[in-house]
Amino acid sequence: MKIVILEGSPNKKGSSNLLADCFRQGAEEAGHTVEIIDTAHGNIAPCTGCVRCGYEGPCVQKDDVEHIRGEILNADMLVFVTPLYYYGMSAQLKTMIDRFCAFNSSIQRKHMKSALLAAAWNSDGWTFEALEAHYRTLVRYLNFEDMGMVLGTGCGTPSQTSHSEFPQLAYNLGRRLK
Repeated sequence: MKIVILEGSPNKKGSSNLLADCFRQGAEEAGHTVEIIDTAHGNIAPCTGCVRCGYEGPCVQKDDVEHIRGEILNADMLVFVTPLYYYGMSAQLKTMIDRFCAFNSSIQRKHMKSALLAAAWNSDGWTFEALEAHYRTLVRYLNFEDMGMVLGTGCGTPSQTSHSEFPQLAYNLGRRLK
């Protein structure tokens, strides 16, 4: 299976990207091909809502999204990776997802698999409620098959994260994919 990981952290060596790397290791050991795309540092402009794409054509903006679109449409699974910012995904990842507008139908027809990896500083029981709801809505709208979530509470620093259970959970999620 070809897996595309969309990393949305502006911190290249942060907790959420640590989880992504653990997931990647597990998935590769299980025999899958993994492509990591750093959406936080790519040249990705926000959707302007012009609809010149007709919701299924090329976008008028000439940035990294055309290449990313090809990677996504050649994949069998998308993994969304984000730090928790004000109880939602990072703006960098959301900007990429908003650009799905130009190829929603193609994504929907693929019936891809998906997963969510996220890291948050706080550990309250409700910490991930809004992000989980948003992710589940994306899963439903884009006809994904959810393969799981790793929601790392108490993962404010890479050191905290590496000493928690969450890297192993991310690795296990990648490793058990079929």
